[in-house]
Amino acid sequence: MSSKILSWLGIAACITLIISCFLPWAYYADSNIATEAERTFTGFYSYKQQYGKPGLFLVFFGIVILILMILPKVWAKRTNLFISAFTLAYAFKCYILYTSCYNAYCPEKRVGIFIVLFSTVTMLVACVFPNMKIEGNVAGKNKM
Repeated sequence: MSSKILSWLGIAACITLIISCFLPWAYYADSNIATEAERTFTGFYSYKQQYGKPGLFLVFFGIVILILMILPKVWAKRTNLFISAFTLAYAFKCYILYTSCYNAYCPEKRVGIFIVLFSTVTMLVACVFPNMKIEGNVAGKNKM
Protein backbone atom coordinates (compact mmCIF):
# COMPACT_ATOMS: atom_id res chain seq x y z
CA MET A 1 0.00 0.00 0.00
CA SER A 2 1.10 3.50 -0.66
CA SER A 3 2.01 5.59 2.35
CA LYS A 4 -0.35 8.28 1.09
CA ILE A 5 -3.29 5.85 1.22
CA LEU A 6 -2.23 4.72 4.70
CA SER A 7 -2.09 8.34 5.80
CA TRP A 8 -5.68 8.89 4.72
CA LEU A 9 -6.72 5.60 6.35
CA GLY A 10 -5.06 6.76 9.57
CA ILE A 11 -6.96 10.04 9.50
CA ALA A 12 -10.21 8.15 8.88
CA ALA A 13 -9.35 5.78 11.74
CA CYS A 14 -8.85 8.72 14.12
CA ILE A 15 -12.27 10.08 13.25
CA THR A 16 -13.79 6.60 13.54
CA LEU A 17 -12.22 6.14 16.98
CA ILE A 18 -13.80 9.37 18.20
CA ILE A 19 -17.22 8.34 16.88
CA SER A 20 -16.97 4.80 18.27
CA CYS A 21 -16.56 6.09 21.82
CA PHE A 22 -20.20 7.19 21.66
CA LEU A 23 -21.46 3.84 20.33
CA PRO A 24 -22.52 0.95 22.61
CA TRP A 25 -19.58 -1.18 23.75
CA ALA A 26 -21.29 -3.83 25.87
CA TYR A 27 -24.69 -4.83 27.16
CA TYR A 28 -24.97 -6.25 30.68
CA ALA A 29 -28.11 -8.27 31.43
CA ASP A 30 -27.69 -7.73 35.15
CA SER A 31 -30.96 -7.73 37.09
CA ASN A 32 -29.46 -5.36 39.66
CA ILE A 33 -29.32 -2.58 37.07
CA ALA A 34 -32.74 -0.95 37.10
CA THR A 35 -33.46 0.25 33.58
CA GLU A 36 -32.67 -1.12 30.15
CA ALA A 37 -30.80 2.04 29.10
CA GLU A 38 -28.42 1.76 32.06
CA ARG A 39 -27.42 -1.75 30.98
CA THR A 40 -25.78 -0.54 27.77
CA PHE A 41 -22.24 0.70 28.40
CA THR A 42 -20.35 3.10 26.13
CA GLY A 43 -16.99 4.79 26.30
CA PHE A 44 -18.53 7.57 28.37
CA TYR A 45 -21.06 5.64 30.43
CA SER A 46 -20.92 2.64 32.70
CA TYR A 47 -23.33 1.89 35.54
CA LYS A 48 -22.38 4.16 38.47
CA GLN A 49 -19.17 4.94 36.54
CA GLN A 50 -17.64 1.67 37.74
CA TYR A 51 -15.41 1.47 34.67
CA GLY A 52 -14.71 5.17 34.48
CA LYS A 53 -14.84 7.13 31.23
CA PRO A 54 -12.23 5.65 28.90
CA GLY A 55 -13.87 7.52 26.02
CA LEU A 56 -12.35 10.77 27.29
CA PHE A 57 -8.85 9.33 27.08
CA LEU A 58 -9.44 7.76 23.67
CA VAL A 59 -11.01 10.91 22.19
CA PHE A 60 -8.19 13.11 23.51
CA PHE A 61 -5.45 10.89 22.11
CA GLY A 62 -7.41 10.37 18.88
CA ILE A 63 -7.32 14.14 18.35
CA VAL A 64 -3.62 14.34 19.28
CA ILE A 65 -2.77 11.52 16.85
CA LEU A 66 -4.82 13.20 14.12
CA ILE A 67 -2.94 16.48 14.58
CA LEU A 68 0.44 14.73 14.63
CA MET A 69 -0.43 12.80 11.45
CA ILE A 70 -1.07 16.05 9.63
CA LEU A 71 2.12 17.80 10.79
CA PRO A 72 5.00 17.28 8.31
CA LYS A 73 7.76 17.08 10.96
CA VAL A 74 9.96 14.13 11.86
CA TRP A 75 9.52 14.68 15.61
CA ALA A 76 5.73 14.59 15.13
CA LYS A 77 5.93 11.23 13.32
CA ARG A 78 8.13 9.71 16.02
CA THR A 79 5.95 11.02 18.82
CA ASN A 80 2.87 9.82 16.98
CA LEU A 81 4.24 6.28 16.82
CA PHE A 82 4.67 6.18 20.59
CA ILE A 83 1.28 7.72 21.35
CA SER A 84 -0.57 5.45 18.91
CA ALA A 85 1.06 2.34 20.42
CA PHE A 86 0.07 3.56 23.89
CA THR A 87 -3.49 4.19 22.67
CA LEU A 88 -3.68 0.67 21.19
CA ALA A 89 -2.60 -0.80 24.53
CA TYR A 90 -5.25 1.25 26.34
CA ALA A 91 -7.92 0.18 23.84
CA PHE A 92 -6.97 -3.46 24.41
CA LYS A 93 -7.25 -2.89 28.18
CA CYS A 94 -10.72 -1.39 27.66
CA TYR A 95 -11.73 -4.39 25.56
CA ILE A 96 -10.71 -6.79 28.32
CA LEU A 97 -12.39 -4.65 30.99
CA TYR A 98 -15.70 -4.19 29.20
CA THR A 99 -16.06 -7.74 27.89
CA SER A 100 -15.04 -9.65 31.02
CA CYS A 101 -17.62 -11.49 33.11
CA TYR A 102 -18.44 -10.41 36.66
CA ASN A 103 -20.81 -11.92 39.27
CA ALA A 104 -21.82 -14.66 36.81
CA TYR A 105 -22.92 -12.04 34.23
CA CYS A 106 -21.14 -12.14 30.91
CA PRO A 107 -21.77 -9.06 28.78
CA GLU A 108 -22.94 -9.07 25.22
CA LYS A 109 -20.24 -7.42 23.13
CA ARG A 110 -21.51 -4.59 20.95
CA VAL A 111 -20.08 -3.09 17.78
CA GLY A 112 -18.43 -0.06 19.42
CA ILE A 113 -15.73 -2.00 21.26
CA PHE A 114 -14.70 -3.81 18.07
CA ILE A 115 -14.52 -0.53 16.14
CA VAL A 116 -12.29 0.90 18.88
CA LEU A 117 -9.84 -2.00 18.51
CA PHE A 118 -9.89 -1.94 14.70
CA SER A 119 -9.40 1.83 14.48
CA THR A 120 -6.49 1.89 16.95
CA VAL A 121 -4.74 -0.92 15.05
CA THR A 122 -5.26 1.00 11.80
CA MET A 123 -3.90 4.17 13.40
CA LEU A 124 -0.78 2.33 14.55
CA VAL A 125 -0.16 0.85 11.09
CA ALA A 126 -0.62 4.30 9.54
CA CYS A 127 1.88 5.76 12.03
CA VAL A 128 4.47 3.09 11.27
CA PHE A 129 4.44 4.09 7.58
CA PRO A 130 4.07 7.90 7.55
CA ASN A 131 3.61 9.87 4.34
CA MET A 132 6.72 12.05 4.46
CA LYS A 133 9.42 13.02 2.03
CA ILE A 134 12.92 13.09 3.47
CA GLU A 135 15.27 15.60 1.93
CA GLY A 136 19.01 15.22 2.11
CA ASN A 137 21.95 13.71 0.31
CA VAL A 138 21.02 11.18 -2.29
CA ALA A 139 23.40 8.23 -2.67
CA GLY A 140 26.04 9.11 -5.22
CA LYS A 141 25.33 12.85 -5.24
CA ASN A 142 27.20 15.20 -2.97
CA LYS A 143 26.09 18.78 -2.59
CA MET A 144 28.88 21.27 -2.40
